Amino acid sequence: MKKYSYIFLLLLAVAGLYQCTTHKLLATYNNPPKADINSSPVVPPNESISKMKLEPGMAIKMIASEPLISTPVAITFDKNGRIWALEMEDYMPDTAGHGENVPNGKVVILTDKNKDGVMDERKVVIDSLVMPRAFCLVENGILVAEPPRLYYYDLVNDKAVKRTLVDAKYTDGGNVEHQPNGLYRALDNWIYNANSNKRYRKKGDQWLIEKAHEKGQWGISQDDQGRMYANDNSTNLQGDYFPPSLGLTNKNLRDPAGFNERTVADNRTFPIRPTPGVNRGYMKGVLDDSLRLVNFTAACGPMIYRGALFGPDYAFNAFVAEPSANLIKRDILTEKGNVVKGREAYHGREFLASVDERFRPVSLYDGPDGAIYVVDMYRGIIQHKTYLTPYLAGEIDKRKLTQPLSCGRLYKVYPEGKKLVSVTFPNDPLKLVALLGNPNGYVRDKAQQILVDGKPQQAIPALRQAMQSANPLLVTHALWTLEGFGVLQADEVLTLLKAQQWNIRMQALTASPEVINKSNYRQFADVLQQMVANNDTTAAPYVGYVTDAIQQFDKKTGDELLFSLAKKYPKNIFVSDAIVSNLQGREEAFQKEMLAYLPDTALTINKRIGRVVTAIEEAKLNSDPKLMAKYYPKGVAIFGTVCKTCHGEDGNGVASLAPPLNKSEIVNGNKTVMISILLKGLNGPVKIAGHVYKAPEIGGEMPGFADNKDFTDDDLAQVMNFVRRSWQNKGDKVTAKDVMNERKKLESRQKSFTMDELGMPVKEDPSIKTN
Repeated sequence: MKKYSYIFLLLLAVAGLYQCTTHKLLATYNNPPKADINSSPVVPPNESISKMKLEPGMAIKMIASEPLISTPVAITFDKNGRIWALEMEDYMPDTAGHGENVPNGKVVILTDKNKDGVMDERKVVIDSLVMPRAFCLVENGILVAEPPRLYYYDLVNDKAVKRTLVDAKYTDGGNVEHQPNGLYRALDNWIYNANSNKRYRKKGDQWLIEKAHEKGQWGISQDDQGRMYANDNSTNLQGDYFPPSLGLTNKNLRDPAGFNERTVADNRTFPIRPTPGVNRGYMKGVLDDSLRLVNFTAACGPMIYRGALFGPDYAFNAFVAEPSANLIKRDILTEKGNVVKGREAYHGREFLASVDERFRPVSLYDGPDGAIYVVDMYRGIIQHKTYLTPYLAGEIDKRKLTQPLSCGRLYKVYPEGKKLVSVTFPNDPLKLVALLGNPNGYVRDKAQQILVDGKPQQAIPALRQAMQSANPLLVTHALWTLEGFGVLQADEVLTLLKAQQWNIRMQALTASPEVINKSNYRQFADVLQQMVANNDTTAAPYVGYVTDAIQQFDKKTGDELLFSLAKKYPKNIFVSDAIVSNLQGREEAFQKEMLAYLPDTALTINKRIGRVVTAIEEAKLNSDPKLMAKYYPKGVAIFGTVCKTCHGEDGNGVASLAPPLNKSEIVNGNKTVMISILLKGLNGPVKIAGHVYKAPEIGGEMPGFADNKDFTDDDLAQVMNFVRRSWQNKGDKVTAKDVMNERKKLESRQKSFTMDELGMPVKEDPSIKTN
């Protein structure tokens, strides 16, 4: 670990003179100066807030800046209120990405020594990391994601004393923009990620790794009920209607309804400066007449606000960062039954925006004082070289955005005039239990994590007493803390299943699979059956998911529950997929039983079972992927790095990102068309198998790779051949010479293709129906 010299400490002291305290002149940062479109100089830290426009009634304070911190991408707090920051210093040193493999990433601790609300001490805990993406404090150590591996470091006095490999394939494929990140400790005591289908949990000295719902691109968050939220670069907010542990028991059930849903449809952005420096700024509709970004293109770092400090109007609000447009958007969420939807808080303005092009908010967090914490990477280049267009490279050069690379800033936002009080976490387990009912969601989460990490046995009676509280938040966290201790009892869950408040019943349903066993499953089956009989519509999908735990001991009793659900809710898509989640390996047999019971094939339940049966049959016709890897090794590698994240490992597309490659007319058709798209990109909508895919069902554009120097003509030919011969595709072979010839023809073309330009006009076939 590095020790800092007297000179460096002196620099920090000088830098402290520039740390910005609360900005009192609301008029200044609500009316920032106009941006110079031709220049984007580094704004000194003490001037940065004057460049911002903030929601009236809010205040913003800078709590750290360079040289105390450099290129931060993530932060977290420890129980003492210190800020741990992850620095990705090696990200895109220039437009070609030279030096990205230099091991200079760090985990650092920032401390406010004089208690003035501004960090003034820096300690390096781990250094020499290459492109670290995420971290998470667990017990007496820290998880650190350093592609492609996930490590756990044991810490003693803030020093790493031992490193353990947790997952050698944490980032299995994908490029920098499309690799797992987050490491978010959720309500159910598992650690979840964006852009990943795995979850993690420490049990003694062992690390458990299980399947999870894949979602999002950069950043992940949860609400008070433990439902997860994420987004991708062109999507404001996506989320789950159900807790993340449900819907995972049938590997053949792909994309179950109620998970990774479009939560907020509004994608409009309102920058306060011209933003020509976005990757597709040359395309019609990306920028408006004033050269401002029209819709999200780099949405990231979503956060569900749970801090309570902002007041009731901000309860169940989401905040989303957009670094390309130098702003943060606020969304208002509402819940109706199982469905969570939202809208932007205001049209024509944003919660926070800056005229400083280098203001790059990438991650948002709640904290121990209820404020919103903003991680500003503060740099010019944020687009990775994999997709960097010549247009954007020109914009970067025009305004000299490459240097410097060592800036970084942290802010916190809070209501003007409100006193900020950070909750301290005592060593007394009974006092920690009391904090499980705190109105600040961060405090509740942290108290639960401290208890689960230490498992003090004297806390168990208090936790059981808390389960009887009238405060549903206290009940919720007490329940999951007991689960984290491994002492949650079935009778406690059965009692909560009969609670009046829906939120408590929701948590009890979610926890039920953890306690159902051979001796008590009939008790749970009776309660679940009663919920169905009582027309508990909101609980119905949960009943379906929980039934899988009963199936393990008694298929007949389980099937009785499933048929009861089907009879009462035959048109409910959430219930239907919950039923299908029970059918691993017996989908076709159950389909016949269901058709005998409910013969109407137009019913949602029959259609949802049918789609899984069809998918299973279709998969049997797929080419052997190992054979394709043997023929096209480079193609397999590139597909895994660049294509898989959006098009799916099975080539069947990913919701909100990209359409299927499997059985695609483009893939199986004229190779010149596919080469053209791979070189110059494709702007949607796109028609596959009679269905027109367009935003928000998919992203608006696939980027081209003609200007990416990392891929040769042979590389691109190989990845096309892999795709054209994989799954059920039968396209003819592409050669490097084919790619070279087409590259020459298209040399002067800058914009992406449309389907019409490629001779494949988009017109939806009304006879093609999707479920």
